[in-house]
Amino acid sequence: MENFPVVDLSKLNGEEREVTMEMIKDACENWGFFEVMNHGISLELLDTVERLTKGHYRRCMEQRFRKMVEMKGLEAVQSEVDDLDWESTFFLKHLPESNISEVPDLEEEYRKVMKEFAKELEKLAEQLLDLLCENLGLEKGYLKKVFHGSKGPTFGTKVSNYPPCPKPDLIKGLRAHTDAGGIILLFQDDTVSGLQLLKDGQWIDVPPMKHSIVINLGDQLEVITNGKYKSVEHRVIAQNDGNRMSIASFYNPGSDAVIYPAPALLEKEAEENTQVYPKFVFEDYMKLYAGRKFQAKEPRFEAMKAMEESTVNLGPIATV
Repeated sequence: MENFPVVDLSKLNGEEREVTMEMIKDACENWGFFEVMNHGISLELLDTVERLTKGHYRRCMEQRFRKMVEMKGLEAVQSEVDDLDWESTFFLKHLPESNISEVPDLEEEYRKVMKEFAKELEKLAEQLLDLLCENLGLEKGYLKKVFHGSKGPTFGTKVSNYPPCPKPDLIKGLRAHTDAGGIILLFQDDTVSGLQLLKDGQWIDVPPMKHSIVINLGDQLEVITNGKYKSVEHRVIAQNDGNRMSIASFYNPGSDAVIYPAPALLEKEAEENTQVYPKFVFEDYMKLYAGRKFQAKEPRFEAMKAMEESTVNLGPIATV
């Protein structure tokens, strides 16, 4: 089995730039996932985010999770549970408007640190999108422009904990799915594993590594690249022991952004008679995804294609 791709971003500034760009290209085309080191985010900040996130779970979330487990009788299940996940979560919004000041139970230090972390992740997401543009032969800033819509991108964070599970063979930490959005940046526990991706019909562990950020591509990048890059199915396996922290930040198109295959890429593929992905408004895709998250992505694309064919032309993308 090939090694999971780990990319040292500091090598982009030296003689190994070409090799590093090739690694990113291969990861986007063949894995849909890669892990980045030396990403420019302070290691001290990462350690603080981890400390405060784990402290917040123990203080505010753990007891609620136990009550939910007891109420649903999950510790005594005898058959596979396919309608819920063994996870404790809350959500933070950053763009177009932050809600961090309104989320209950967060200590002031935690709010401040998560705001700082979000700014750093936003910069990293935009840097990575430009690296993808370079590899695809698209003009610099193209993906950011497509994501912009009229109010800029949508950016938010899902903070999750996966507590020890007595029946990991019957309950998933998080059921298999692809991510609906753009580019996802994950800061995960470096001691408790559980994240897996599907590659060539096999589930492969995404290795926990200290101070790394795991990157994966969402459905929108598959559409924009007309399938050159793929969003990949992934899941979280619950563990018997250890509480796994997962902080996933989603840099997505704005709700009114119009998503469609990049014309420059379609021109290159014209001779190959490649099937063209649909054109749609991101918000419409999200409405469809909400009810079909844990189903295959292909029927979602087909449904958007049918919607596209039954409506008038959506017009050009917003570039404001």
